[in-house]
Amino acid sequence: MTALAARNRLSLFAGLALVAGMAALGFASVPLYRMFCQVTGWGGTTQRAESAPGAVAGKSVVVRFDANVSPSLGWSFKPERGRETVTIGEKSIAFFTATNLTQQTITGSAAFNVAPSQSGAYFAKIQCFCFTEQTLQPGETVRMPVIFYVDPGMLKDPDARDVEEITLSYTFFPVDRAKS
Repeated sequence: MTALAARNRLSLFAGLALVAGMAALGFASVPLYRMFCQVTGWGGTTQRAESAPGAVAGKSVVVRFDANVSPSLGWSFKPERGRETVTIGEKSIAFFTATNLTQQTITGSAAFNVAPSQSGAYFAKIQCFCFTEQTLQPGETVRMPVIFYVDPGMLKDPDARDVEEITLSYTFFPVDRAKS
């Protein structure tokens, strides 16, 4: 084999390895980005927790609840209360109701976000309907809790300590059974 043929073969294998690596990175980017957001709270992604750390006396924040539904779902969805003042570090609970307005059984899944985004790292959910699919029978109404707390670490973060209101927003979408 000549030196030119050896270089061409090396170039071919290097190019194929580069293409394979880029394809693998493309497939891995969505789960890696999701993990990054969950760990850092970046982009308003909330944290998951087992329990609340305990109330910080005299420190509170207003939490506003927002509910949206994809037009193709056929549900009504709303918070029972539009806003609530919560003590930082203390476990709180909010309820949302969803009603299936159609004559067919429908399964939905909720996507969520927290604004402002710098508060996402400090908004922790202990229990949430957004972690599971929700199936409603025709005309059925369900009451769904969200148990959460605002982490006291927010008070030490120069970017988040002055946040006076946090918005927890949900949007329900239909679950496409053909893809699942």
